Amino acid sequence: MKFIFEVRVKPGFSVEEYARGWVEASEIIQQSEGAKGTYLHRKIGYPDTVLAIAHWESKAHRDAKDDTRSARVKAILEKHAKVVEVTVIGEYEEPEWQALPGTM
Repeated sequence: MKFIFEVRVKPGFSVEEYARGWVEASEIIQQSEGAKGTYLHRKIGYPDTVLAIAHWESKAHRDAKDDTRSARVKAILEKHAKVVEVTVIGEYEEPEWQALPGTM
């Protein structure tokens, strides 16, 4: 499944600073059972906004992760809560099929 959200960085904090914390926390979170990777994409024309995509084996795996088990992840998330605004776009199951070039 994919958990997708948009992150807007507040003035006085940069996307690069956010990304450094994201990578550090992700390296720890990705050790959780069922974690399958994370990605950040900068929004074209909006240098203070990124799209975040977290891949998980299932929603149950994502829901079972415990971000408080690591003091470092907890600290990063607490810092980010003060300097970014997060809009959840949604949770998506893996598609039953994909329409890709050359496959239809």
